[in-house]
Amino acid sequence: MLTDISTGAQRNADYLKINPMGKVPALQDGDATLAEAAAICAYVAERYPDARLAPPLGDPLRAKYLYWLFYGPGCVEPAMVQLATKIEMNPVAAGWGGRAAVIDVLDSALQKGPWLLGDNFSAADIVIGSGLNFAVRMFKLIPARPSFDAYIARCMARPAFQRARRSQRGDRY
Repeated sequence: MLTDISTGAQRNADYLKINPMGKVPALQDGDATLAEAAAICAYVAERYPDARLAPPLGDPLRAKYLYWLFYGPGCVEPAMVQLATKIEMNPVAAGWGGRAAVIDVLDSALQKGPWLLGDNFSAADIVIGSGLNFAVRMFKLIPARPSFDAYIARCMARPAFQRARRSQRGDRY
């Protein structure tokens, strides 16, 4: 179900039953209900293993996958907030290590590409790719770097990204 956030639909009672925080995205799949982008990506990857959005249990790439899946909400998003609000934080005190380190670590990883797991696209690329698209291209919170631009372009070229983009209308997600 698409939720038109421009009208405040995420604050209506039906939506708040799905996500009491009134945030998007949220997912209702039969009896399963959850919110938070990384959690949704993990759920979908496990629910549909044939899509190969996550390395299977026991695969050595699983650790790297989990690292990047949670790097988005645990490091990239706080760094974006720090950049947007211009709040200076001691990198030792910041749980994400500070904005410069977050950006440099991500830049270094993306230079190896094409995806965070090398040749394997994963749900972690959905989390990181969408975060970078917002931070670099849409809101210009994080300065563009060649690795970021190339990675975002690869993400945007994927058929699923194109389908999602066509289904959006204005601020609807």
